[in-house]
Amino acid sequence: MKDRRRTGGGRAWARGSSASSSWFALVAFLCCPLFATVAFSTFRIFGVSFRSVLLPTWQTSVINAVATDHSFLRRESISATATIAAKRGSNNSFSIRIQEAISFPDQVLLFLQFSSSLPRLDLVCLYSPPSNPTTSSSSPVADLRLPAIIPSFPTSFIRCPLAPRGFSISLSPDLPLLKPRPWDHLTYAALLDPHNNSTVVFAKGFNLRPARLSDHSRYECVFGWNFAKPKYLLTSPALTAAQEIIRCNTPPSVLLRFRSQSEPNPPLVSVKTKGRGAITLPSVARPETLRLSSRKNRHTMCVCTMMRNQARFLPEWIIYHSRIGVERWFIYDNDSDDDIEQVIESLRMSNYVVSRHLWPWVKTQEAGFAHCALRARGYCEWVGFIDVDEFLYLPTNFTLHDVLQNYSSMPWIGELRTTCYSFGPSGRKTTPSEGVMVGYTCRLGAPERHKSIVRPEVLNPSLINVVHHFHLKEGMKYVNMEKGLIVINHYKYQVWEVFKEKFYRRVATYVADWQNEENVGSKDRAPGLGTKAVEPSDWSSRFCEVNDTGLRDWVSMAFIDPQTGLLPWQKRRNLI
Repeated sequence: MKDRRRTGGGRAWARGSSASSSWFALVAFLCCPLFATVAFSTFRIFGVSFRSVLLPTWQTSVINAVATDHSFLRRESISATATIAAKRGSNNSFSIRIQEAISFPDQVLLFLQFSSSLPRLDLVCLYSPPSNPTTSSSSPVADLRLPAIIPSFPTSFIRCPLAPRGFSISLSPDLPLLKPRPWDHLTYAALLDPHNNSTVVFAKGFNLRPARLSDHSRYECVFGWNFAKPKYLLTSPALTAAQEIIRCNTPPSVLLRFRSQSEPNPPLVSVKTKGRGAITLPSVARPETLRLSSRKNRHTMCVCTMMRNQARFLPEWIIYHSRIGVERWFIYDNDSDDDIEQVIESLRMSNYVVSRHLWPWVKTQEAGFAHCALRARGYCEWVGFIDVDEFLYLPTNFTLHDVLQNYSSMPWIGELRTTCYSFGPSGRKTTPSEGVMVGYTCRLGAPERHKSIVRPEVLNPSLINVVHHFHLKEGMKYVNMEKGLIVINHYKYQVWEVFKEKFYRRVATYVADWQNEENVGSKDRAPGLGTKAVEPSDWSSRFCEVNDTGLRDWVSMAFIDPQTGLLPWQKRRNLI
């Protein structure tokens, strides 16, 4: 009887369970559409599309979720942090987290997750061949060890000697190995432009044509901390595309994070092609926020330049230009290793306003000048783009400020194009101790090209430039300056010891390296030299058609110390 009651009870439970299951199925069926709607909305939240709309609350939560979820690194295999002793046998230590390894023609740069001042210690670059079974996320077994080079001030990268082809690289057995990426397929810099809340991205790899706008609808910008997780990325359409510069709307969530706090770890940004076979470039670029332009306390005249291993020429160039009216200098350092930090610091201590910006990227002069124009816009009314062997010269009694103030009263003028005269070795075979302005006095008769002084606030949003001039906004005009008012003395063909350095690294994007058999007849090259850095027997007497001592005479009168007979840059050299 008890068994029957148990059995009956079991059947009753079974009947009740069956009925409950039916009700559950019905409820689940009815709830599916509602759940699908919510799920679809969630996927839209975490998807990769973005439209410029009013800032809703979900975007803030998404960006915060992404920020807390990311692994800080773009490659899944690079998740370790190495803690390295600052000195052997010392308890002092610091942490290194490597974001990316980029292979250049002459070295490998290891980009760190955060810019920092690293101790001056003996870091070692570890290399492993492709056949090594540990070339993945495990610790490296080094087959080759070479010393690393650490810049002497806060930096985002460490230099390593060029890795053999196919080798992977690391800095510590506690860090995974990285296979270096090529320098010419990379998003390498980005700026957040507060004037229109756009992000300006600098990227190599799309091979856009020089000096022309490209179809911006083919590109979009990608924002995120971990590009290996596409569902956590935000995208934004491109507004302009030209040369190596893509300008996009900045997602409101990214803007909000920059505005609401001091962002210690901004997202990476890159460029992605649209359509079939879409490609997202690798990236080491995190947007820097620009200063808003203000007409108060702006410098009238600033200068941007890009240089590599020319620190010895900086004192003469800056001291002279300061005397004629330049107030601030933006130095884009193309990976120098010649004590440029000490030279700039010495100039700063003498109250010259000089800022140094690391710019290790190869053949990016046009992009670097666009980058500098944006940075300078918040500080300067006019900006000149000249090299350290180019000197503005006003042959009359007019000053540089006289000239600029005249055109400042004409708001439709955005660019002053200044003629360049190229000087030769002037009979010299050794570097003149008195500097280039006094040392070289013989030049070619006809001018070569021009350089520009621009109002950075009226540049075309595409930032197209061809080194010598920029494209301007619609309606803005340029002026060709009269040669009797202002020119540029370009000490282009100096003694062979100095000039031969031009053969080894060219910075302009669309100019062939001189050692390549390409565009041999170009005006950019030295006539008759070909592709070999071999000194012609008559080099010291070349490029001499007009004896021009105008700037030399003015410098001698304005700068020479009557007691010592020395120029100020000669004194500074003796002190250093």
